[in-house]
Amino acid sequence: MEPDGDLDPDTDDLPLRANTSHILVRHYVLDLTVDFDRRVIGGSVVLFLEPGPGAAAVPEDGVRAGAEERVCDGDAAAEDARPSHTDASWESTSEGDFTLVLDCCDLTVTKVEELDITSVSAMSSLLEGPPRERPEVGPVSLSAALIQKLLAVPSGQWRHQHRLFRLCSRASRFQDGLSLRFHTDRWSLQVRKKGVATPQEFPRAIRVCYETKPTGGSVRWTKDQDNRVCVYTAGSPINNRALFPCQEPPVAMSTWQATIRAPSECVVLMSGEDQAVPIEDGQTRLLIWDYYVTMPMPASTFTLAVGHWHSAFCYSCLEDEGHCVTDYSGMGDDSISCSHGDYPCRYTERSTWSQRVVPHRVFAPICLLQKAQMGVLSLLPRCLAAAHAILGVHPFPRLDILIVPAGFSSLGMASPHIIFLSQSVLHGGTPGSGESGRSLCGSRLCHEIAHSWFGLAIGARDWTEEWISEGFATYLEDIIWARAQQLSPQQTEEQSNLKALLRWRRLSDELQNSEEELQILRPNMENTGQVSESGSSVVKHALNPDKTFMQVHYLKGYFLLRFLASQVGEQPFIDFFRLFVKKYHGQLILSQVEAVVTSDQLVMLLELLLEEAELSATVLRILQSIYNLQKQDAEVRHRWCELVVKHGYSQAYADVEHFLVHDQAMGVYLYGELMVREDAEQQALAHRCLSLVQEEMDQSVRRVVEQMVL
Repeated sequence: MEPDGDLDPDTDDLPLRANTSHILVRHYVLDLTVDFDRRVIGGSVVLFLEPGPGAAAVPEDGVRAGAEERVCDGDAAAEDARPSHTDASWESTSEGDFTLVLDCCDLTVTKVEELDITSVSAMSSLLEGPPRERPEVGPVSLSAALIQKLLAVPSGQWRHQHRLFRLCSRASRFQDGLSLRFHTDRWSLQVRKKGVATPQEFPRAIRVCYETKPTGGSVRWTKDQDNRVCVYTAGSPINNRALFPCQEPPVAMSTWQATIRAPSECVVLMSGEDQAVPIEDGQTRLLIWDYYVTMPMPASTFTLAVGHWHSAFCYSCLEDEGHCVTDYSGMGDDSISCSHGDYPCRYTERSTWSQRVVPHRVFAPICLLQKAQMGVLSLLPRCLAAAHAILGVHPFPRLDILIVPAGFSSLGMASPHIIFLSQSVLHGGTPGSGESGRSLCGSRLCHEIAHSWFGLAIGARDWTEEWISEGFATYLEDIIWARAQQLSPQQTEEQSNLKALLRWRRLSDELQNSEEELQILRPNMENTGQVSESGSSVVKHALNPDKTFMQVHYLKGYFLLRFLASQVGEQPFIDFFRLFVKKYHGQLILSQVEAVVTSDQLVMLLELLLEEAELSATVLRILQSIYNLQKQDAEVRHRWCELVVKHGYSQAYADVEHFLVHDQAMGVYLYGELMVREDAEQQALAHRCLSLVQEEMDQSVRRVVEQMVL
């Protein structure tokens, strides 16, 4: 693992330290209390672990601590939470011991302990055969076996599985004397168990006791528009690592359940599949809120908001005013089946196909309640129904909308089951202003709703490819909003063209006034999606404050999709979207081509590109890299050489020379193309190739070529 001491938090990339190739968190159980007086959130998170796909790899050692560090023994930390060892003692234990690395910052970790799952009597139901016929194994091995059984419980029994997760999270720690040692640096929490050398031997259930810091980057403590204290997760570039220790790389897909204790006058909103009904804690004045998710997602999508919110509306499908009566059961394509792992998927439930509007609620401070009712409340059912008509099944069973404090840094942010919305979108609507006064609110709602499909149900495997989320949501925003408004085709086109013009002006301005390296949709280029042997990676430019205010990844992605729609027609393009989300929901994708491409497809692509008057060297380089053109069959390489010659792409002249020498029968007319451009370098290439092969050329072919070249 690379040291992070030289990272500049204002300009550099964000490290994702978790060693997800070695070991994966499959489920989190959080038990947290919100303390408004101290402005901290404290408690524990229990991680249920499984060896990862690269578990056989040699773990990385020699981690250097950052400026802020802590090294503790679990027993000592349990007594007084003070660091009991020096950095040298942590390093001295590194030889041969496996290290679990979690993404973490701005947290005070006091204890990490291994849980004794064998002490949970309900877990015995997962073991096969009567007790006397079960093999004799030690408690550590049995505990690992039980966790593996628990993780393998089929999705149809998810309620039973979550109950067992909860019981296990409360288990006592092992009393074997082998405490878990931990160490925190600027960006990570590292955990070891003495004598454990591989991920397979590492504890499968650990509890981390910790507390957030008032200034932690993932958590925003502020006041709402009623001047009441509130807290919400900020959706910052560092995501949730300052809320709880986790695995931040997107590939670390997991489920979670959480118990949140908060003052009785507060409302707790969170990513979760049911609308939580709080119960009173008998020992305190706090209320307890429970949430859970069953769809595995990156930890960055976990969202929390606690404040003195008031509900403007509570909607259930039973109260639907006509929004659920249309049967869309015919919209499914039965030839496409789910390709994700096992979880209770809404796409497999036929009843969800006709659910145009999912249950939803709107929350706001009292002073904004009326505006929220006039704006969001009246538009939301129409926007949800329009999105369903465009994209099909809603990936999530419910939706909360929260009008966040004025200091929120954007117009909206979508997370599973909850959308944060800026108060700015409410200001356009005034009595008598009609539909036009609510345009900003409606279009922003449609944008965030579109993220349920692109960004959440389908995510990018590399966070530098955020255009996959934002470009698609920006393009779909117009289509969904037009349908929600019930515009005519002509009105839809006029509105779409006007939006495109406004976006073009914004994009042109950004291209002229921002750093070129921040304008690239895929800044990792051919390394997109690649990670280290351990699974760690970086998010390029994520800590650059200038990037926060840029919309290039929104707008370039939007214009790319708009162009593609213009080539095939909008309705076929929308039909493709619906099939795309049905096939890829629950998965992570990259924009580069990963599927097998046939030679005939490549020939057609290259011939179409040969019709283009201009292609930049960057386009040609990417084309060559993605399709590995120099190693394709002769038909493909011939077209590639034609492109190289036509656009004077000198970096690939070696491919042309190789073709003329080794594929003489197919390269005759390339000589003519090299000569006709009257480019000295290309003409020299033609002469050199002819001199290399003219003695072995067929006489008739040689005469034709010599007429071109000599």
